[in-house]
Amino acid sequence: MKGALSREREGHPRKERALSEREGNPREEKENSHMRAPLPVSAAAAAATASNVGAVRADDVFYPSSDGRPMAENMWQAEAIMNAGGDLGSARPKALVAADILVYPEKGNNRNSIAPDVLVALGLGTHKRSSYFVWEEGKPPDWVLEVASPSTKKKDLDDKRRKYAEMGVPEYWMFDAKGDVYPSGTPRLQGLKLVDCEYRPLKSRLSDGKRMIRSEVLGLDVRVDGELLRFRDVATGRDVRHRCEIEADEKQARAETKRETAQRKAAEARATQEAAARSAAEDRVAQAEARVAELEAALRRSKAGNPP
Repeated sequence: MKGALSREREGHPRKERALSEREGNPREEKENSHMRAPLPVSAAAAAATASNVGAVRADDVFYPSSDGRPMAENMWQAEAIMNAGGDLGSARPKALVAADILVYPEKGNNRNSIAPDVLVALGLGTHKRSSYFVWEEGKPPDWVLEVASPSTKKKDLDDKRRKYAEMGVPEYWMFDAKGDVYPSGTPRLQGLKLVDCEYRPLKSRLSDGKRMIRSEVLGLDVRVDGELLRFRDVATGRDVRHRCEIEADEKQARAETKRETAQRKAAEARATQEAAARSAAEDRVAQAEARVAELEAALRRSKAGNPP
């Protein structure tokens, strides 16, 4: 379900796996250590890793930016992920919002990684990253979302829940976009808060007949909106608009501007035509008046015995 970092993505390309074993015997695991030794790489493989899939080298350890898996398994999942990432970026523009980026919790251990469908980290800036290194950022993500897929539903409910808790992620959210992945009776949307190293459900409430769950770390209310998530800013009480809605409004505004421009140009053309017609009429009147004056003068001369 995982791929490369995507904020705005078209398609869901697969990347090649980033690591190959060192020529000869692999490095032995450290004795009396809870961490397995990092996957070693040869110099040639390291260069290929860095150039082809993107990897960061630290302390002679390469950390791949991809696990070789696609971002999503179906359109419901993909649209829910991209929509949530876009909406969160609009709602919290100063926060790091990333989709499908690998998170490494342990320095020196490139075997231990996880790629949330969407993550939010407050106060870290928005500059792009190939991966998220907890020891460099100084903290784990503040908020993570997993959108359910048939192949990951058990991991969402068990393994990932445990991993995020061990990492210290304050809030873990799960969403079943299609509504048929999680077991019967499981809410499509779940928000969990880390309390004493364990996740506990955040309380939901009804607002306008809709079930909402408040994210305490983000200051956003979250609810199911068809096959997507809808976020509402607690401070303003306003819904965060979906990108498709913003684009539709922009398209309508452009069409309205185009229509108004066409109407204005047509009105200007009519005004120009009317002005030209008035000018031509005024010229004809002036010519007629001049002719009348000439005839009157000729008539006066004729009466006076002075033929022209």
